Amino acid sequence: MNTYEAVIKRIEELCQERELTCNGLSYCAGVSQSTIKSIMNRESQNPGIVTLKKLCDGLNISLTDFFDTEYFRNLEQELK
Repeated sequence: MNTYEAVIKRIEELCQERELTCNGLSYCAGVSQSTIKSIMNRESQNPGIVTLKKLCDGLNISLTDFFDTEYFRNLEQELK
């Protein structure tokens, strides 16, 4: 799993826990629906830390909580 895949999995996991759709997350986080869909559909290869911070704010978690999972602990080295 690479970093981008881990980000998508984590967002999916958090939305599922909170029973949020992409549109619901968009509303809570103040991030456009197109931005979230672009991330989730793998169209945007780098969501950016500011966007991730906004998503975390909308989910009422810290960036530390977002990244503190096995997904990120076991990442492969990025070669590109």
